Amino acid sequence: MNTMKKITILFVLIVGGLFSSVNGQSPLSIGQVLQMIEENNKELQGNSQLAVSRKLEAKADNNLPDPSVSYTHQYGNKEGLGIQGELEVTQAFDFPTVYAQRGKLAKTKAANLDYQQAGLRQQILLNAKELCLDLVLLNKQKELLLQRLSNVEKLAGLYATRLSNGDANVLETNKIDLELLNVKTAVRRNAAAIVQKQQALEALNGGGGIPVAGLAYDDLDTLPPFDAIRSDAFALDPSLLALKSEEAVARQALNVNKSQWLPDLSLGYRLNTTTGGERFNGFIAGVSIPLFSNRHHVRKAKAEVIYSGLKYENASTTTEKELYQLYHQATSLKESMTEYSRLLKNKENLSLLYTALNAGEISMIEYFVEVASLYDSLDNYMQLENDFQKAFARLLKFRL
Repeated sequence: MNTMKKITILFVLIVGGLFSSVNGQSPLSIGQVLQMIEENNKELQGNSQLAVSRKLEAKADNNLPDPSVSYTHQYGNKEGLGIQGELEVTQAFDFPTVYAQRGKLAKTKAANLDYQQAGLRQQILLNAKELCLDLVLLNKQKELLLQRLSNVEKLAGLYATRLSNGDANVLETNKIDLELLNVKTAVRRNAAAIVQKQQALEALNGGGGIPVAGLAYDDLDTLPPFDAIRSDAFALDPSLLALKSEEAVARQALNVNKSQWLPDLSLGYRLNTTTGGERFNGFIAGVSIPLFSNRHHVRKAKAEVIYSGLKYENASTTTEKELYQLYHQATSLKESMTEYSRLLKNKENLSLLYTALNAGEISMIEYFVEVASLYDSLDNYMQLENDFQKAFARLLKFRL
């Protein structure tokens, strides 16, 4: 019988373990959430198709024009003149070097479109990551608020009993009730903020739900040296690379415009027929000299090269300043977090204050002052932690 009991218990444990492994889902990391959004985001999907369309458009600009076919049928008015006909087939084309320059331009535009797509991806994923970081903060604040609500409810019950026994006055009880109302309001606002952030995250996910209950901050290493971050940003940031690529597109467009001063060519075949059966055929060759059609195009292209170069220089200066500001901000936040963490190591302060109040060692006013200061400090630490995570994410956004 004992053996049967052991077998039964072992069977139950195994089955229970199987069900828990099937039904239990480990919480997603922020990286996994970003991966889901990258796969499901409608804006990214739409922009990808737009990039394909524009790449094909750039290639289509380098196609040969359509051939031209014409036939003329002539009737003679005089007797014996008979009927005459003329067939003409022609194909126009640019000078061969123009097609080579346009082909290079199409490749440069394709690279620029890829950088633009990568830049949009970075922007969307950074937005999603900041939403995830805000949800982590809100969930931590939720835990703190629920703890605070529990403490105030205990205090309200204690003072309700004291009031009935004559050990407390109405002013003290009203102050506790007001504090209870304030905490309940903060809990409701926190819940509304969580819903708002989660809906914004789901919108980035193409409308699909994301389990975010177990989101947690990534473990961050120490900040790399600023020079290393700056060097990597200029080498990897798709936003800067897209602007640099725009300058390359403008320079190649200038080469195309310069090559279009070469003459356009046309070749064809002509066949003439008469009623008497005589035929005359031969080849047609033509040259179109671009004396007027390409006027001002080269100057316009040169201006666009200068504009794109200055645009990149301005973006480079702005990026470097932003990186420096973020680096200084992250360093300062890290120092403040260390100082707060050192002072908030003792997690028993709340229970000690409650015990002291219950024992009559401190007044209720002193209790509320100390508790409010402690909760404010905890909330400040959480906000510092969130700001540091965001500054770190923006500083290294090119790694997303």
